[in-house]
Amino acid sequence: MRRITADQPHPLHDTAATRRLESTAAAQLPPGTLMQRAGTAVGRLALALAPHARTVWLACGPGNNGGDGLEAARHLRLAGRQVAVTWLGTPDAAPADARRAWERARQAGVVFTDGPPASLGPQDLCVDALLGIGLSAAARRGGTGARLQHLLAALHASPAPVLCVDLPSGLLADTGRFAEGWAPATPARHAPRRTLSLLTLHPGLFTAAGRDAAGEVWFDDLQVDAAAEAPCALLSAPPRPAGRAHDSHKGSYGDLAVVGGEGLPARGMGMTGAALLAASAALHAGAGRVMLSLLDGGLMTHDAQQPECMLRRFDALALEDLTVVCGCGGGLAVRPVLPAVLQHAARLVLDADALNAVAEEPALQALLHDRSARGQPTVLTPHPLEAARLLGCSTADIQADRLAAAHALAQRYQSTVVLKGSGSVVAAPGETPRINPTGNARLAAGGTGDVLAGLTGARLAAAPPGTQGAFDAAVHACWEHGHAADAWPEDRALTASALARALLPA
Repeated sequence: MRRITADQPHPLHDTAATRRLESTAAAQLPPGTLMQRAGTAVGRLALALAPHARTVWLACGPGNNGGDGLEAARHLRLAGRQVAVTWLGTPDAAPADARRAWERARQAGVVFTDGPPASLGPQDLCVDALLGIGLSAAARRGGTGARLQHLLAALHASPAPVLCVDLPSGLLADTGRFAEGWAPATPARHAPRRTLSLLTLHPGLFTAAGRDAAGEVWFDDLQVDAAAEAPCALLSAPPRPAGRAHDSHKGSYGDLAVVGGEGLPARGMGMTGAALLAASAALHAGAGRVMLSLLDGGLMTHDAQQPECMLRRFDALALEDLTVVCGCGGGLAVRPVLPAVLQHAARLVLDADALNAVAEEPALQALLHDRSARGQPTVLTPHPLEAARLLGCSTADIQADRLAAAHALAQRYQSTVVLKGSGSVVAAPGETPRINPTGNARLAAGGTGDVLAGLTGARLAAAPPGTQGAFDAAVHACWEHGHAADAWPEDRALTASALARALLPA
């Protein structure tokens, strides 16, 4: 058993693959072995997380997830803990392994109750073993739906920490969203929340609502090797440390141009700051030379805060030799320059208004698609609304299945895609998607996306040629961007400009 941290890669498996692994392993082992292993793992973690708990309350569903909880209750009772179990199953209707678990729990002296003990306090522990990955099956079991909802509400309202078995009940394993009608009705809990994922790690624990719902994630493979099933995604790991050679120069790390920053004359609103943030991020992330091309009336002749940043007119940029970050604060002014950027930029990061323009103009979509055929790597960095525009759907559709949305974007535009958000997803044609485990809500501030675009550009500028280099650059940039926020001092405001200056060369 181990706690999942952001410093190691981890394979993630969808529900179908997990079911196949479970079925194969169960056929090779004595009946009930996997459930007993699961219950032991839950019990061990419960004892470690709450060693001084006076009472452990386990809410157990009618299926095999509930059986895991029943085995955990037995383990805890034999360890001398005061245990109370609310079980929604019945011996005559429970799956065979769960029925055996119920019998073993009774023999161990486990007490069964209709609901949580009234005495539960912050030092105690609740265990959520209601649904796991079996939400649909459990919801069809007679009259358990209302009682399930009641117990879930009690779990969310309890002052005691919660340990979820496999998944927080109601969360969908493959997508990280809550099934309709199963989202918590109460505000976010203040008590600690942990999840023990069994047999495989589920992608839904690490993206969308899953990160908040799951809290700290632990994993036990139940002594089953998952190598027989290909992962549906990988949890990203930090880039390998790579020192810079003494025998190098600024040309060794790429020339980068930021094209964006619509000026005031265009629409009476200036967005120069977005382009400046992207340029600052590229500078501090170690790009060899950084140029800034402000669009449509940008009045700057130099950046006093960043004299290293060289201002250029767009028509003076040698696009064929550059990594271009295009769209940050570009407004409507980015549209006239996009055809040239798409056709000629050696390497390209498209963000913000450049993505909105591509979404609206089929001619630009065709030019973007052609880049792949010419071997010109491209990275798209949409947030969910921009992704919805690019796919012609709603933001809710994107968030309903972020892995599928990122894959669809990568296929449609033949590019590497960074679908931003909690648990950003990086996808590219022919690559296993990555889910980024770093970052926190402090990144929910204006300009941090521009910083990510500039950082991605810097990593792309220094990457090996080809689409694999673009994919790795995007994966590493996401990890570093989030890690910088995770390491941010608690007593210091995280602003986009400060975040850019905190970045380091690869």
